[in-house]
Amino acid sequence: NHALCMFSDLKAFERRLTEYIACLQPATGRWRMILIVVSVCTATGAWNWLIDPETQKVSFFTSLWNHPFFTISCITLIGLFFAGIHKRVVAPSIIAARCRTVLAEYNMSCDDTGKLILKPRPHVQ
Repeated sequence: NHALCMFSDLKAFERRLTEYIACLQPATGRWRMILIVVSVCTATGAWNWLIDPETQKVSFFTSLWNHPFFTISCITLIGLFFAGIHKRVVAPSIIAARCRTVLAEYNMSCDDTGKLILKPRPHVQ
């Protein structure tokens, strides 16, 4: 009876963990898309800024003023990193890694979707 109760607790934990990780996926996908778009905009703006012959002839701030697309993209990218976008795009894997650390104490692990992995008991002699 005790083993059955423990099994149902493990199944409930696994169900909740997989549900939570699956719930994070849509937001993670949106954050990744935002990061990709802003990175491509910044790279495109940087290319245009660097190939502009005027960039070498004027001061740094004047060159940035002359290229508002690059300036705004770059500021947005920096702002996103300060806001923690680098953590948001990998949130499910952070949760899974932390769970693995805790579950290791109980001779268990989990995959990236939250499914529990029961490891064989170590043989004590």
